[in-house]
Amino acid sequence: MLYMKFMSYLILLIMVLVSVAFLTLLEQKILGYIQIRKGPNKVGYMGILQPFADAVKLFMKEQTLPTVSNFIPYYLSPVFSLFISLVCWSVIPYDVGLLSFKMGVLFFFCCVGAGVYSTMGAGWASNSKYALLGCLRAVAQTISYEVSLALILLSMLILVGGFDFGLFSEYQRYLWYCVVAFPLGLLWFVSCLAETNRTPFDFAEGESELVSGFNTEYSGGGFAIIFMAEYSSILFMSAISVILFLGSGVGLLLFYLKLVFISFCFVWVRGTLPRFRYDKLMYLAWKSFLPVALNYLLFFVGIKVFIEMMIMYCMKCSML
Repeated sequence: MLYMKFMSYLILLIMVLVSVAFLTLLEQKILGYIQIRKGPNKVGYMGILQPFADAVKLFMKEQTLPTVSNFIPYYLSPVFSLFISLVCWSVIPYDVGLLSFKMGVLFFFCCVGAGVYSTMGAGWASNSKYALLGCLRAVAQTISYEVSLALILLSMLILVGGFDFGLFSEYQRYLWYCVVAFPLGLLWFVSCLAETNRTPFDFAEGESELVSGFNTEYSGGGFAIIFMAEYSSILFMSAISVILFLGSGVGLLLFYLKLVFISFCFVWVRGTLPRFRYDKLMYLAWKSFLPVALNYLLFFVGIKVFIEMMIMYCMKCSML
């Protein structure tokens, strides 16, 4: 049984990596049509093999090593980043009973929190001032929006009363939470954009002011691994968004269609909106999202306590 679960998880990881490749193709195609151009259409039929050509090109490029870098953290940070983004997939509650467990939300919080260290390690170990400045502001951004993500998720946990992601599909059979808590759904999506360093919050990579950001000194395979970790996180956050707000039984075709739609929204936002200013990004997190998320949390707690008190009162009346 353990062997079968290990093989299932291994197949899942392979599928995630293939999905990352085709997500890059989807992004290039969507951005091409937004900008009134074709996008990739030469490699294979309609450019279908372009992601694999990009992967071969990246991994065959020369791997540079800064002479004054801290060798072990410099090499291990991208690997740790990809490892964290792939381990997160174990919390998805598949119907086949892959690796679902009862404390999936807590494990999700742990993985999201640990992902900050790979960004910090990559920027610090490069021993470059540009990379260090890029990692510092990327870490500040990620930690800030993790607070709003946690509060929004706590509000959803109040509604289901447990730490298992599988509970969300059971409670949303007749009414999706994007209807019950529509503002929280919007806050969650914007926080996911900031958490995954996507436009208009892509301050982890500042080409105009920091050369590239925390990944300035990476090339070839190291850059490709960081790139794969970012896009794997986009797919994972899309899956979590579907589970939380667009409830459907995981394992159904409908779930994957919703996941593709949320991923499409990530790309759509990139092709539409300009980059924020960094001080406005922090203002949005601490002055706008935090009060709204806290108010909703208190509101849901109050509603749940009120309902439980009414149930207890009715039970006492019936006993009398």
